[in-house]
Amino acid sequence: MEHVEIKAKMNSRDTDLQKQALAPEKPGDIWVFGYGSLMWNPGFPAVEHHPAIAHGVHRRLCVYSTLYRGTPEKPGLVVGLLRGGCCHGVAFRVVAEHVKTTRDYLTAREQVSKIYHEVFRPVRLRDGRTVYALCYVVDRSHKQYAGKLSPEQQLDLVKDSSGKVGPNRDYVCNTAKSLQAIGVEDRTLRWLADKLRD
Repeated sequence: MEHVEIKAKMNSRDTDLQKQALAPEKPGDIWVFGYGSLMWNPGFPAVEHHPAIAHGVHRRLCVYSTLYRGTPEKPGLVVGLLRGGCCHGVAFRVVAEHVKTTRDYLTAREQVSKIYHEVFRPVRLRDGRTVYALCYVVDRSHKQYAGKLSPEQQLDLVKDSSGKVGPNRDYVCNTAKSLQAIGVEDRTLRWLADKLRD
């Protein structure tokens, strides 16, 4: 009986420590995990940002863009998070007073066609902290999910497509450059960026 009580106390303490580790700096603050254009163009105020890694998800150029980086007639491609593996990116802390406007802005920007699930996942910052961050994970059942394309297929879609906010090639090159800036190399994005600069 005593062994069970001790174990229960230990589990309770571990849960409390976990909650503390995942808590924002101040009540009401949130973190947002950027792994594509949010890394280099967040569009919302953040009081701090850090290179970070999200476990259990990975980045892939797998979402047809029919508005921002392409059109319905000539879609482009943007990255999405898929289950499994890990993903390097940048985590941004948004203070409580800006959370509502930031969430509204991100919903309008990222959820035009509701291709993503908005979820909070544990993300490890490079300084060692672990925080819960808002992440956008691809809905594989959505019509804009492109599936697993070869690098050559990706290049074919990206090289000449353009949308409301500019050429698809700029999106790919800026994403690859942002990853390099934090010491991360995504081989496929780097290969595409090199091809697109030729």
